[in-house]
Amino acid sequence: MDKEKQILHYIKMNPFISQQELSSKVGLSRPAVANYIANLTRRGEIKGRAYILQEESSIVCIGGANTDRKARSNQEVRLYSSNPVKITETCGGVARNFAGNLSRLGCSTTLMTCVGDDKEGNWILNETKSQGVDVSQVWVLPTERTGTFTTLLDINGESIVSMADMNIYEKMTTSMFEEKWSYIVSAQAVFLDMNIPKKCLDYLINRCRDENIPMYIDPVSTAKARKLPLRLDGVEMMLPNREEAEILADIKIDSIDDCQLACEIISQRGVKKIIITLGNQGGYYFSTEESGHLPPFKTDVVDVTGAGEAFASCAIYGILNEESLFSACQLGLAGASLTLQTEESISSFLKPEKIHEIVKDFS
Repeated sequence: MDKEKQILHYIKMNPFISQQELSSKVGLSRPAVANYIANLTRRGEIKGRAYILQEESSIVCIGGANTDRKARSNQEVRLYSSNPVKITETCGGVARNFAGNLSRLGCSTTLMTCVGDDKEGNWILNETKSQGVDVSQVWVLPTERTGTFTTLLDINGESIVSMADMNIYEKMTTSMFEEKWSYIVSAQAVFLDMNIPKKCLDYLINRCRDENIPMYIDPVSTAKARKLPLRLDGVEMMLPNREEAEILADIKIDSIDDCQLACEIISQRGVKKIIITLGNQGGYYFSTEESGHLPPFKTDVVDVTGAGEAFASCAIYGILNEESLFSACQLGLAGASLTLQTEESISSFLKPEKIHEIVKDFS
């Protein structure tokens, strides 16, 4: 491999590698490396700051990355009493899980979040990087604790109550995202969860709209869904669950017909595509071209944690690959069914051929 190809190879592996690191890897002086990079930039093979490769379009996933602590009861849960449980701990967070799922589906993904300078933060970064996700854009905040999400699961794997310590995300500012804008603007799309402050949400939604960057949003919870601005022009897809859709549309959803009405109301706020996840009732998809209800794929439920992110990532994977919204919703249901079968937040079985196989089997 010649020197130019070697330099491109190392930049592809780490777009934020320094010229000094490159010089030691390829055996050239730093000025010689700078000349190669200048030539590659002039030819258009590298664009922007941080050597972002023209042919590499990443999905930038912005939001939460935390530790998921699950306490699973081995009997019917009794409130206001002591319950015998088995506790497990995994890496979690909506944006982190989404990035990991998309990486398993073969997409280039970058995580943009913040963690503490603690053992939990280091663990999350190492685990996420091992899943093929670029973590070079994560802020490590030395005086903050990494976020945690603790949930109590009943004997069937259903969540009874969850507790989130996400105070670290309140330290994010619009100026932090401004500093990383050259990286965001080069992305193929942006995935956003609602764990970040409202000012940052508004900034990202408005700027992505102004610069025509497709945005996909997971509201995360009913409380966080309320942080969304009234106008959502430029949002390519919203993926709320039933309760979040009720908040966004300001109506009660008691039927499939109500899903249609809720989607119509949300679309009037500027959202192009909407999929409402309905748990054991499947999902409802909506756009100006198509809409409908799909039942879930039958599966044995071990743990519901991470199933929502699996649905969202597989559905968006479908849209990014120019599938219809109907097909994208099917892929989402397939990804959710795989994740429901494991205690992992990201299923090790998640692959493009596997979710297409599940869709084919149930069609």
